[in-house]
Amino acid sequence: MIRSSQLSTKFANKEKKDNIKLFTKEYKNVVSFFVDYLWELEDIPNLLPKEVTNKVETWLSARAIQCAGKQASGIVRGTKKKQKSRIYVYDKLIKQGFKKRAKALKKHIDKAKMTKPNLDQVNPELDSRFIKLDFENGTSFDGWVTLSSLGNKLKIKVPLKSTSHFNNLQGSLKQGIRLSNKNITLMKESDVKERESGKTLGLDIGATTLASLSDDQVTKPDLHGHDLSSINKSLSKKKRGSKSFGRTQTQRKQYINWCVNKINFDDVKELKLENIKNLKRGRKLNRFLNHWTYTEIKGKLEQKCESLGVQVTYVSPTYTSQRCSSCGWVRSSNRNRKLFKCGGCDFALDADLNASRNIATPLRPIGTKERLLHKNKTGFYWEASQEPIVPGTTN
Repeated sequence: MIRSSQLSTKFANKEKKDNIKLFTKEYKNVVSFFVDYLWELEDIPNLLPKEVTNKVETWLSARAIQCAGKQASGIVRGTKKKQKSRIYVYDKLIKQGFKKRAKALKKHIDKAKMTKPNLDQVNPELDSRFIKLDFENGTSFDGWVTLSSLGNKLKIKVPLKSTSHFNNLQGSLKQGIRLSNKNITLMKESDVKERESGKTLGLDIGATTLASLSDDQVTKPDLHGHDLSSINKSLSKKKRGSKSFGRTQTQRKQYINWCVNKINFDDVKELKLENIKNLKRGRKLNRFLNHWTYTEIKGKLEQKCESLGVQVTYVSPTYTSQRCSSCGWVRSSNRNRKLFKCGGCDFALDADLNASRNIATPLRPIGTKERLLHKNKTGFYWEASQEPIVPGTTN
């Protein structure tokens, strides 16, 4: 398993930053040239022959040109492979009679056929031939990356400072980087293999109870009686930037670590979490909810699972808190804060535990158009199957 972490290049001086920008710009131009050339070919080689690499006019070294050609080849082959997969699915949908879905996919196929890959986010991927990593030095910096064999007699030595994310990644440091104008991405490879057998757990991250799992595990207050809710309430009363604010932040981090370490992952192959994005964007939250650190909890869970070989997958959070894990009845009125009581079968349970069971259940995804119908206001049955949802009757 390979994980990556970005370290900033902001500690380099202006000359080094300018040289990095100069190289990345020229490298992208070369990649773009090769993508244009390879786009019309049927058989795309992994390594480009000399008669192809000699066609580009650039000051990059022969080694860097070869590296850019390989990256361009991977981009084009990946794009065309994805297109072939779409065509295969389209033909399958036509045979099965799903004409509407096939028509929507055909529009995507036709659009992609005419559009070359977007290279705005392409950054140089350099291996051990170009870089030298030094994280054992006597300077004030945690590490140095020396870039060479770039061309135009460029040799750039970039100072780096570690981040907590980088330090928490387990495994050995790989001799390769991804370079951008502002960051250097380093990678670590873990020797831990993913588990091949075991059960699947759903986990609901809450603002009061930190974690509730589908096997009825629930995180508890610490030895002093503090839980996530009480710590965040205390934090909301502190002045941001004060010493007491910092101490309470540390207390919250320690509590998160303590709770995650208490979770039993024995015989667990897969952990399912809700894929929550832009939680606070465009919302005016009270001071308490502003201190709810979903990403910090999620990051600690990912780190723990990685160290144990447990696979982490994400599911849509749509209606997971409103669906009855017993009968499948979905209605917004089913949940009242921490209590869940089903209006269809009178099943009652802690709301977070009920949500965790729904997260663990393989449910058919509900699309945006379906959500906009607001069927959860009147209610419907959402079963663990691939069949369309069944509209419910008035309860």
